[in-house]
Amino acid sequence: MNQDKLKQEAAEAALEYIQVGDIVGVGTGSTANFFIDGLAKIKGKIDGAVASSDASAKRIKSHGIEVLDINSVGRLPIYVDGADESTKNRHLIKGGGGALTREKIVAQASEKFICIADQSKLVDRLGTFPLPIEVIPMAQSLVSRSIVKMGGQPELRSGFITDNGNTIIDVRNMDIDNPIETEKLINQIPGVVTVGIFAIRPADVLLLSAEQGLQVIK
Repeated sequence: MNQDKLKQEAAEAALEYIQVGDIVGVGTGSTANFFIDGLAKIKGKIDGAVASSDASAKRIKSHGIEVLDINSVGRLPIYVDGADESTKNRHLIKGGGGALTREKIVAQASEKFICIADQSKLVDRLGTFPLPIEVIPMAQSLVSRSIVKMGGQPELRSGFITDNGNTIIDVRNMDIDNPIETEKLINQIPGVVTVGIFAIRPADVLLLSAEQGLQVIK
């Protein structure tokens, strides 16, 4: 089974968690796109969606699903998104697609966060995937120097601007032995909008597709 098929399998499994009348938070990226396409099949069941990026909003609208502003939504029962890395503790690295800030906002606002991923995303320890940090442009150098002091190797994501008008610094070789503490430390650096560690608010359920079948980690 190829990777796209595994992603689709995990995405379709998440549809089972959606209840009649739900407003659904939707993530960004290739796995989330499979979920959006699956959501189109049950769009009569939901009351709309909250998108974590302009790209996802466009795809959701193309299926005739109403995209709602998160500020107008009183209750967000569920958020479904992929991940670049996940541990069995459901701590994640996200932001490969650059939508980490809006993803973190929607995740924090949701009552249940369902992470959908294929088996290649499961790791024993976060950090092999470069850690994204969204940064206000004038703080790029300051943040990079702070990251170097923490032992990481920062690199500006060339030619990329987020939906919020900011830049992304990707960090390699960062020691993420304690994801919650690392998330807190990086978020405290002036100029950081947010870091792509999702550990303070982890996923509630990890749906992990593999050749052997679907694994549910809670």
